Amino acid sequence: MLVLKDLMKQHGIEQTEVAAAAAVSQPAVSQLINHGIWPKRRPEEVRQKIMTFLASRGLGEELSRAFDEVLAAEPASTSVPQQANNEEDENMLLAKQVLNPVTKKQFGIFRDPFADDAMQSSEDVFTTPDIRYVREALYQTARFGGFMAVIGESGAGKSTLRRDLIERIHRENAPAIVIEPYIIAMEDNDNKGKTLKAASIAEAIINTIAPLENVKRSQEARFRQLHRVLKDSSNAGYSHVLVIEEAHSLPLPTLKHLKRFFELEHGFKKLLSIVLIGQPELAMKLSERNQEVREVVQRCEVVELLPLDTELERFLKFKFERAGKPITDVLDNTAVDAIRARLSNNIGGRRGVVSLLYPLAVSNLVIAAMNMAAQLGVPVVNADVIKAV
Repeated sequence: MLVLKDLMKQHGIEQTEVAAAAAVSQPAVSQLINHGIWPKRRPEEVRQKIMTFLASRGLGEELSRAFDEVLAAEPASTSVPQQANNEEDENMLLAKQVLNPVTKKQFGIFRDPFADDAMQSSEDVFTTPDIRYVREALYQTARFGGFMAVIGESGAGKSTLRRDLIERIHRENAPAIVIEPYIIAMEDNDNKGKTLKAASIAEAIINTIAPLENVKRSQEARFRQLHRVLKDSSNAGYSHVLVIEEAHSLPLPTLKHLKRFFELEHGFKKLLSIVLIGQPELAMKLSERNQEVREVVQRCEVVELLPLDTELERFLKFKFERAGKPITDVLDNTAVDAIRARLSNNIGGRRGVVSLLYPLAVSNLVIAAMNMAAQLGVPVVNADVIKAV
């Protein structure tokens, strides 16, 4: 891990800001600050742009050590990630990949098996033992109470699980009300956007549960109204779950206030469950070392969405079969291992192999490879095509 990560945390700088300033993707920034892996292209230019951006945010003397390793005593060649690692992922840097008409014609496939609109029901959701646990934990939290955070890298499938939860509640006609505050302009400070405050969350809850009621203006009256509508709805047999996406952009005061929402109760019954969905920055905010939110940390179960890794081949088979195409008509037996190698980084030392085998990265790479195979006239995607993308 680089000192840069701690500096960003101290100065309230998000990975997305650094990514925009350096003209790279957020996952690329994540790999840099967490594992010291530099982008394969233009590393010096990226470094200079980050330095310029940090200086504009008020960093001074700290800049000289921003790219140092936090664990200075750790053995391993620090040049390996920058020079020897030719397998670095750049696929998430690609614009959204779509199947070209000639590609569809060659492979006899007429819809993108990885597209969002390919998700028509819960049967289209790929599951592993880990994903099944997260799916069930989300449902149990929504139905019977709890406080949990789902954390994953960009493209790990967090939003898919949220949609699956809502679809399951509707499909099973479960007596659960899902409350989703709008987070379109949400940031963790008012300089970058609009912070989501407790008053706005209370308004979202009231408007969802009792849409015909006017929200009270004063804070005291609004929270009394909130407690009342929750109790009335609970007495009618409903449970309530507050789902906040992009929760890594929540300010720390709001995170602390969530504990008070969670403690709203009627007798022994909790009136509100809470689900936070966010990127790894949320895990930093919910760290046990962060004393400012220790009361939340003690009550919140944190689950992480892991890379596909050993489930990669089964994931690809599932996606192509849902699109009505056997995987053998698209990928030969060398392609899967090539995909795994392309999206895995062996950075040495105790950190070992860092996997980037998340659904978005895999889909970008496979679609790009299919388009290239069609362009070159190769009948099926093989390892050489994967390496050439």
